[in-house]
Amino acid sequence: MDYDIKDISLAKKGRLRMEWAEMAMPVSKLIRSRFEKEKPLKGVRLSACLHVTTETAVLMRTLLAGGAKLALCASNPLSTQDDVAAYLVKELNIPVFAMKGEDSKTYYTHIQKALTHFPNLTMDDGADLVSSLHFIALKKWKELSPSVRRWAEGLSPSKREEMIKGVIGGTEETTTGVIRLRSMETTGVLHFPIIAVNDAETKHFFDNRYGTGQSTMDGIIRATNRLIAGATFVISGYGWCGKGLAMRAKGMGANVIVTEVNPLRALEAVMDGYRVMPIAEAVEVGDIFCTVSGNVNVIRKEHFLKMKDGAIIANSGHFNVELDLDGLREVTLSRRKIRDYVEEFQLKQGRRVYLLGEGRLINLASAEGHPSSVMDMSFANQALATEYLVKHHRTLEKKVYPVPLEIDQEIARIKLLSMGVQIDQLTKEQIHYLSSWEQGT
Repeated sequence: MDYDIKDISLAKKGRLRMEWAEMAMPVSKLIRSRFEKEKPLKGVRLSACLHVTTETAVLMRTLLAGGAKLALCASNPLSTQDDVAAYLVKELNIPVFAMKGEDSKTYYTHIQKALTHFPNLTMDDGADLVSSLHFIALKKWKELSPSVRRWAEGLSPSKREEMIKGVIGGTEETTTGVIRLRSMETTGVLHFPIIAVNDAETKHFFDNRYGTGQSTMDGIIRATNRLIAGATFVISGYGWCGKGLAMRAKGMGANVIVTEVNPLRALEAVMDGYRVMPIAEAVEVGDIFCTVSGNVNVIRKEHFLKMKDGAIIANSGHFNVELDLDGLREVTLSRRKIRDYVEEFQLKQGRRVYLLGEGRLINLASAEGHPSSVMDMSFANQALATEYLVKHHRTLEKKVYPVPLEIDQEIARIKLLSMGVQIDQLTKEQIHYLSSWEQGT
């Protein structure tokens, strides 16, 4: 079995951590129990590009139970938990290609290794796996990393055609990836149907809001050990992630400022009690900054120059492109690593700013990502979405689809059951009332 991880001797520690996570993932356990009996993914080759964490290990066990043949690479160079990677290789015999802190070259080599699996299904977190697959199909060699390009160019035309035609569908975990995939659909280059797991209500309402909110604060505090109470905390983006982060920062006593480009979201932030202003104004008063917008260069060179001495900058959007790191380097006289996950930039006008986690996802760079109970619903969506694709791919077009409502509601039902919460059911009279138009007052 081919794999590339840091240290396989860490497997025991990884298994113990997986077991701890699994205790808070009852929905995934229930799905795995059914998958073991029914084998809905039997013989399916699935390549996944995900954060290699304890919760992902629980998902991998569920997919294996369903009969899938797996390959896994990391979706972020700083998010891999090396002991979990070791557990997956040693005890579950899954080819894993992931190491915490891997450089960009290794990152894309690992994506190439996952593609070597010639998958029937893809599972992505950020669409790097799917986009690489499409660049190969479209022969856009310049868009590929050197390692992936060399491998792809070495394939025969028939092998390249087999690779793309062999994929019956895929799933996408995060907002950034869904945006990229919808662009591919709009431009007519998407080769197979994708289910946007990110857009399931049991995903973005909980994972993005409560998961990102808590884990981002956890990452910032672990990296800096700074007091949040009394600090001016600037959040760029007020989508579900931004809402969750604002909620948690406010709950810890921060003075929260939101920056937005969407007038509806900006209005919502105002009505939720936060100050809203342009980033050009916020940079002059903020103590801690965190981007969660899903866009590029939200905080730019001119903004860094206007920050207070000692300002802390983090990102919890998917890619580090939300921060203009090239621009930051241009206005920097010197830089040094001052503690784990904290780099000091001495700017030309004499002030210092502190970048956390290289500008990558701070909740995974310096912390452990979302709590397991939240990821339980996200990964339940992933498992059931793959089952749905296997059953229905022949009737689906080359589009980005929402998670079917019945899957979303079933996950919510099981989650409530696991929490000991019961809800009402509609009476026949109520069902009739809701389905008719004749009855009024």
